[in-house]
Amino acid sequence: MTDGQRVTMGLFWRGILALAVFVAVVGVLLFLPAGDIRWAKGWLFLLVLLLLTAASSVYLWRTNPDIFVARSRIHPGTKAWDKVLMAFLLSSFAAIFLAAGLDGGRFHWSNVPLAVIVLGYVLLCVGFLISIWVYRVNKFAEPSVRIQTERGHKVIDTGPYAIIRHPLYLGGLLMFTGIPLALGSCWALIPTAVGTLVIIVRIVLEERTLQAELEGYKKYAARVRYRLIPGVW
Repeated sequence: MTDGQRVTMGLFWRGILALAVFVAVVGVLLFLPAGDIRWAKGWLFLLVLLLLTAASSVYLWRTNPDIFVARSRIHPGTKAWDKVLMAFLLSSFAAIFLAAGLDGGRFHWSNVPLAVIVLGYVLLCVGFLISIWVYRVNKFAEPSVRIQTERGHKVIDTGPYAIIRHPLYLGGLLMFTGIPLALGSCWALIPTAVGTLVIIVRIVLEERTLQAELEGYKKYAARVRYRLIPGVW
């Protein structure tokens, strides 16, 4: 094993540990406000989330291990405005689970039909698959916005990027919407709406950065017209 492979393997295991911590934190955010460890919808969601994250980690390790380097941390050079937006985005994401726990586990405010819950899991899985597709083809898909000069940053125009310019955000929005529905909570859609607005603002600001600073992006944007939804925007 080369030194580079050892580093990547180390990042892989760090990524696995981070995912385990992520699932554990989600569990706390769900069950603490729920006040009921027997809440079946919460356990089902955690099981599905664990399976999705574990399977995607193994797949990406085999197909694009560089993504573990890209997403291992917030790298130097991240735009200052993006740090603010990430704080709002993470807060909105956490609030989805808190609201769902209070709603579905403790107070039972929402009465969501089974068909809607199933739809929530479909949206969650589709959003997850889109995100994994992005990570498969784009080794520059870092968690923050910056021009990665030291990594030879270039325009990616294959896979989902041949259809829309920001497929990772589409995957995120589908997951953001699917999570409250899967957990059977209408009230959790409120922080989803807030997170959606943050993502839209982030897309606009990221577009300005890429247009101004990434070579070849203007030509790519002229060729792939839509940012998020084909035929709409």
